[in-house]
Amino acid sequence: MANIAHTYYPQSGFLVVLGAGESGVGAAILAKDKGFDVFVSDRGVIAENYKSTLRDEQLLFEEGIHSESKILKANLVVKSPGIPEGAPLIKTLKAAGIPVISEIEFAAQYTDAKLFCITGSNGKSTTTMLTYYMLKNGGVNVGLAGNIGKSFALQVARAQYDVYVLEISSFMLDDMYHFRADVAVILNITADHLDRYDYRMENYVASKFRMIRNQTEDDYFIYCLDDEETNKALALYPTSALHLPFSIQQEVSQGAYVDQENTIVINVPNKETFEMNIEELSLQGKHNVYNNMASGLIAKAQELRNQTMKESMGSYVNIEHRLEHVACIGGVNYINDSKATNVNSVWYALESFSPDIILIMGGVDKGNDYEMLRDLIKAKVKAIVCIGKDTVRIHESFEDDTDVIVNSSSMQEAVEMASHLSKKGDTVLLSPACASFDWFKNYEERGDKFKEAVMAL
Repeated sequence: MANIAHTYYPQSGFLVVLGAGESGVGAAILAKDKGFDVFVSDRGVIAENYKSTLRDEQLLFEEGIHSESKILKANLVVKSPGIPEGAPLIKTLKAAGIPVISEIEFAAQYTDAKLFCITGSNGKSTTTMLTYYMLKNGGVNVGLAGNIGKSFALQVARAQYDVYVLEISSFMLDDMYHFRADVAVILNITADHLDRYDYRMENYVASKFRMIRNQTEDDYFIYCLDDEETNKALALYPTSALHLPFSIQQEVSQGAYVDQENTIVINVPNKETFEMNIEELSLQGKHNVYNNMASGLIAKAQELRNQTMKESMGSYVNIEHRLEHVACIGGVNYINDSKATNVNSVWYALESFSPDIILIMGGVDKGNDYEMLRDLIKAKVKAIVCIGKDTVRIHESFEDDTDVIVNSSSMQEAVEMASHLSKKGDTVLLSPACASFDWFKNYEERGDKFKEAVMAL
């Protein structure tokens, strides 16, 4: 197959899937189709829709427990990215010499499709969706998977695409060993999920750079030349893939940059040069210039026509929960940025709007360093409304930088407080910088509750 050059894993026998979410159920279906004896184990409660699918597919499963004695009989284990490497069961499996891999690693063995893979601390979803939108508009037979959309494994099992655009998280990369990306994109690397990496930035960086492992001189490596952590790591993780950097700070001979007329210029060797003024982009803000350059480089490497690229980059509508405009009420704009689960995402959000901002933030703190927000908070934020359980560090970090910091007991109360603190021309911005698991199931539910509360004003 194209993307895992040799078969490194058992191709038959007893396969255990740990975790029965989107990726786990997809992996189980693919494994069944390939002739494995499959068992799915989830220590939590399996959502009813996934349970129904498992039953329909006649797959054995358990929930609320991991039956270790049974799991340890596996020839191969496919693990949910949500289960940390340090979990006792994972350590036991590895000590027993049983391979533990990700759904992406497993599924890549069974497809000859080209894999365009996007990672980064911020902008992954937007860049992935924009790339998918552009390729689809260009007539490419393309699938969308990874951390977004339907499971990659399920699509490999039951669909047929020539290209996949995959949003890849560091948690997925941790369980990928022989996988090869035809195009690998690292958008940026800023402190995020450090609790999974022993609070060591170098461990997190190493995880992101697993993206370019196994790339060959026929592949492309796209990265941000303006990103400090990425630049520091380039020498540590060499690749023979063709390097295509993108920058808004300097001109590059191959890659993408913004010239003095605010025009994005994209040059890929042996491909037609692409140019588009940043004012023509449908997604505005500096971070979205980066996202468009990354997507544009992928599209140009795929030899998409300039006209298709220009039309797509000028008409794309952003994904839900990422700087999503909810409503304008009494001259106040309400913005749902619930997907901003780290400090850097909030920096991008604040950078995108004019003063005066009422910022709703908080949740489960993942070891955040709020220092990078200080200047923007001083310059743009007139009030902070805290949500979630970890509010003390927000108070400590910004008590000298904004006039008002208040706590709320629910999303509804937070929105009502923000409404009272705002006046015509202001922006109420939900951009939490934290995980959502204290008050909400996930960032989507948090964003939905915000939208409900706004519409109830």
